Amino acid sequence: MRVLVGDIRIYIEKKGVGEPLVLVHGNGEDHQIFDRLVERLSHHYTCYLVDSRNHGKSDWTDVFDYDVMAHDILCLMTKLNIKKPYFLGFSDGGIIGLKIAIQKQDALKKMVICGANLEPAGLKVSALRAMEETYQKTKNPLIKMMLDQPHILTKDLANITIPTRVIAGEHDVIKRSHTSTIAHHLLYASLMILAKKNHDDYLVHRDDLYETLCDFFK
Repeated sequence: MRVLVGDIRIYIEKKGVGEPLVLVHGNGEDHQIFDRLVERLSHHYTCYLVDSRNHGKSDWTDVFDYDVMAHDILCLMTKLNIKKPYFLGFSDGGIIGLKIAIQKQDALKKMVICGANLEPAGLKVSALRAMEETYQKTKNPLIKMMLDQPHILTKDLANITIPTRVIAGEHDVIKRSHTSTIAHHLLYASLMILAKKNHDDYLVHRDDLYETLCDFFK
């Protein structure tokens, strides 16, 4: 369904039964990346799968900003009466999860942040160069957003009291030291580096995290 949030419509699907779990995809993707994972999670959780603005079936706008995208999710949760859900965010979705926690400290019960960064410099140089080349060819504003944002301060992470699991692949496009910094500055966080995995091959159209999520969310 498409829900009016402010002056745009955000697409969201609801599947399953149990405690609420909000899932947010990465840049240039949509909610369908979680298909295999939600097939299993929906037996235990009411899964809310969101298409961020400028993605999937949500409205396209001229605003490309992680703070605004986080605000969209908070407003959507209020409108649908989704109270203190668990949260899973991948890549841009992970950034959005951190932004949600910064904007509203008690919004989420627990969150899992996968493949996120605090600033563009958190990405490996090779990944940044590839993005820059792609942007020069396509002028895609979604790529531009990743080159310019986010800018999350570690002091803001230190104010987050939501229990968090920070996950990345051993061969992620995010620097290992950067992922460790995120986990280190969150008050109640654990770090999980997945051996032999890259940025997305443990999550996109995969259910590898099923047991990890069930264990963490219980």
